Amino acid sequence: MAAKEKLEAVLNVALRVPSIMLLDVLYRWDVSSFFQQIQRSSLSNNPLFQYKYLALNMHYVGYILSVVLLTLPRQHLVQLYLYFLTALLLYAGHQISRDYVRSELESAYEGPMYLEPLSMNRFTTALIGQLVVCTLCSCVMKTKQIWLFSAHMLPLLARLCLVPLETIVIINKFAMIFTGLEVLYFLGSNLLVPYNLAKSAYRELVQVVEVYGLLALGMSLWNQLVVPVLFMVFWLVLFALQIYSYFSTRDQPASRERLLFLFLTSIAECCSTPYSLLGLVFTVSFVALGVLTLCKFYLQGYRAFMNDPAMNRGMTEGVTLLILAVQTGLIELQVVHRAFLLSIILFIVVASILQSMLEIADPIVLALGASRDKSLWKHFRAVSLCLFLLVFPAYMAYMICQFFHMDFWLLIIISSSILTSLQVLGTLFIYVLFMVEEFRKEPVENMDDVIYYVNGTYRLLEFLVALCVVAYGVSETIFGEWTVMGSMIIFIHSYYNVWLRAQLGWKSFLLRRDAVNKIKSLPIATKEQLEKHNDICAICYQDMKSAVITPCSHFFHAGCLKKWLYVQETCPLCHCHLKNSSQLPGLGAELVPQPHAGVEQNMLQEGTEPANQEHPPGTGMQEGSRDNNECIATRSDSQEGTCDPKEYPSSVKDEACPVEVSLEEKKQK
Repeated sequence: MAAKEKLEAVLNVALRVPSIMLLDVLYRWDVSSFFQQIQRSSLSNNPLFQYKYLALNMHYVGYILSVVLLTLPRQHLVQLYLYFLTALLLYAGHQISRDYVRSELESAYEGPMYLEPLSMNRFTTALIGQLVVCTLCSCVMKTKQIWLFSAHMLPLLARLCLVPLETIVIINKFAMIFTGLEVLYFLGSNLLVPYNLAKSAYRELVQVVEVYGLLALGMSLWNQLVVPVLFMVFWLVLFALQIYSYFSTRDQPASRERLLFLFLTSIAECCSTPYSLLGLVFTVSFVALGVLTLCKFYLQGYRAFMNDPAMNRGMTEGVTLLILAVQTGLIELQVVHRAFLLSIILFIVVASILQSMLEIADPIVLALGASRDKSLWKHFRAVSLCLFLLVFPAYMAYMICQFFHMDFWLLIIISSSILTSLQVLGTLFIYVLFMVEEFRKEPVENMDDVIYYVNGTYRLLEFLVALCVVAYGVSETIFGEWTVMGSMIIFIHSYYNVWLRAQLGWKSFLLRRDAVNKIKSLPIATKEQLEKHNDICAICYQDMKSAVITPCSHFFHAGCLKKWLYVQETCPLCHCHLKNSSQLPGLGAELVPQPHAGVEQNMLQEGTEPANQEHPPGTGMQEGSRDNNECIATRSDSQEGTCDPKEYPSSVKDEACPVEVSLEEKKQK
């Protein structure tokens, strides 16, 4: 069953490729220049070529037929190809009969065939060919009435009956007319089939649009036609034909530079129409997807497919190629200029693929460095891929400097490759720090700050490059040629690569600054307090030689708590809100316990419970704690908490603050 489904999928793509090739040929065909050539030739007197508008209408009819063939359901498409194959077989049968009659007329022998060996050989060969044609036609049409496809055997039967050669020629023409009448009868009997098929298709389309909408209809057609694979196969066929036509006309082997030029010119020849350009776009997308999948497989093996079975990557590179091709008017250029421009565009696409490879490798390499995995093979694969991503972009930038004259755009492209190498260098540096920390068996001080500075340096350089690209694009738009597509590209680039990056970087800086200020506002634990506490850090699970104390009397490493405060501004244990002392003048740090089950659990472990707290039937302590309001406790010199009755009068009445109860019990102990 799986083999049948695969065969149907292959047929679904292969049978639709000719329709796209026909669309491509019709797009290339210039009707005006074609008629000018006809007028200069001997065919100018032919009535078929005297009416230009008739050929122009046939040109549009060809477009319609191509679109119909492209969107036809698979079962009807297979049936149509079988009819076409039957017509070709009938034509082959009549061609065999015509060749046989011509050879008999040239020999001028009208006697019995068994007396002439050459005549007997001609008859036997023609008879075997006609029997094969009849058998294939009956098998294709799935009928046992083989006589329907035997009209072209009449000349052989007449020769076997010793009919004169002049009469055999007439019989051969009669056989051709009879076969033509059969074809016309078949077409006439199925004349309403296209109409009924179009009517049912229109009815189904209307129902789908009414129920699901146009978007669902488009997605359904996209999946049924397998558009990306279809256009990729179409472009690969064009590219293979272009390469074959080149090598079939060349006898001497080409040099390496000649092969590179051949590769670029062949690609340029195969993207001269919108259909071939779409084929190149989808081909690049699949190539990028294959490279990125291979990259992830190299790093993680088969676990890469278990964790991420559908890698939705590769489309970025294809869309990049399409946008650049449309913006530069690629299909309107001459072949040499198109090849030159394609080399730059493909360079940008390769740089994008390398950046996507780095996005895959970066978290895997850092996770491997932070883990305790001692597999040398895993570390070798990670480091070797990073070294490749470090060297290859720099080498590619060097090669583009050798082949092209340097200008601002090439400088921007080269700078993006250099930025990729710098980011890889930063990843390797952090990986080495993780490995050093692993061998030392103790945390490296200010590790988080080092990582932040390394990543921040790369992000700053990336932001500056994006800003330069926008500035150059704006200057070209103002002082150069203005286009709608160019303006849209500049706007999108400004929003995503400049504005959003600036917002993200500023937000990260503010978070770090607030976290540092919070850590500085907290008291540092003394040696006696650490000995009395005698516990590990609840974040990193390491012994504490130094620590800070939160307003809720919890001890943490300053670096660990700072990392936690990057994410949220609460205590990791009791989830009390932490604020800077500058935000509460004269009161110190503010403590706001959030409604969380951990507070009640701590109180249960200490054997206390807030007074006058009712528990509904069937509920526990954790469930009842959800109804408690927030209680603000200000921290005084004696570390005692009090609740503000002005803000929360209903929750404080006849009830002690949970944090206050826990602090008083700790004092009693």
